[in-house]
Amino acid sequence: MIQSMTGFGKGIAELSNKKIIVEVKSLNSKQLDLSTRVPSLYREKEMDIRSEVARRLERGKVELSIRTENIATETTSKINVGALKNYHSQIVDAAASAGIDTPQDWFSVLLRMPDILVTESAELQEDEAAALMQAVKHALDQLEEFRMHEGKGLQEMFTRKLDNIGALLKEVEPYEQERVEKIRTRIVENLSKIKEVDFDKNRLEQEMIYYIEKLDINEEKHRLADHLRYFAETMESGRGQGKKLGFIAQEMGREINTLGSKSNHAEMQRIVVRMKDELEQIKEQVLNIM
Repeated sequence: MIQSMTGFGKGIAELSNKKIIVEVKSLNSKQLDLSTRVPSLYREKEMDIRSEVARRLERGKVELSIRTENIATETTSKINVGALKNYHSQIVDAAASAGIDTPQDWFSVLLRMPDILVTESAELQEDEAAALMQAVKHALDQLEEFRMHEGKGLQEMFTRKLDNIGALLKEVEPYEQERVEKIRTRIVENLSKIKEVDFDKNRLEQEMIYYIEKLDINEEKHRLADHLRYFAETMESGRGQGKKLGFIAQEMGREINTLGSKSNHAEMQRIVVRMKDELEQIKEQVLNIM
């Protein structure tokens, strides 16, 4: 089963005084491109978080953010009373010197001054570190579930497109012999119109056989059918198939292009155009595969 590189996951861990919220989202990318937003308290765990993301996700443009919500009745932020008194004294003196009235709402003004609210520094405790990593893993679990769900939809779409190309390949067959006869007839008719030219009919037959063999498309048909089967088999082979599926799609494109260049038949050309349309839709979406 294939996985999409697009996904979103959220993990939450609750402690006695706070809630840890981890959100992770990913988009398609050729390799892992990880960006993180981690609170300063959790910086020491950032390498562990990055290692876990790299191990689980492998590829994609990934954004991981961590935030906390305070659910405690007490707070670690304290009012710096000394600074508050100092600001109050300076404002009173400045107002007196300037001859202006002092503000009525003293307290709200003072609380907005720098360094009035001081947050006590804290160290990351083991139980909080464990809760953090658990939230990260839960977010990654959700993202992987999202990727699997998206991948299932993509696999169904790919299967339809492969079946469509296979059906179109069968539509080519009735026109193959008709195309050869038309080419032979056209050459003979054109030569017969040139009365003054005498030609060796045996040599002409040899040259036409050589020319028609160059337009033979059996090998291209067989290779394209093999690529269709290989693409379907690869979708079922574990994870991380995105790059391989991209390479197979490129090979399918080469065979379809050669069919078009060799077809020399209007209806076959139309069938080839329809094949290309189906393949382009595969190529567009295969970029989203892990």
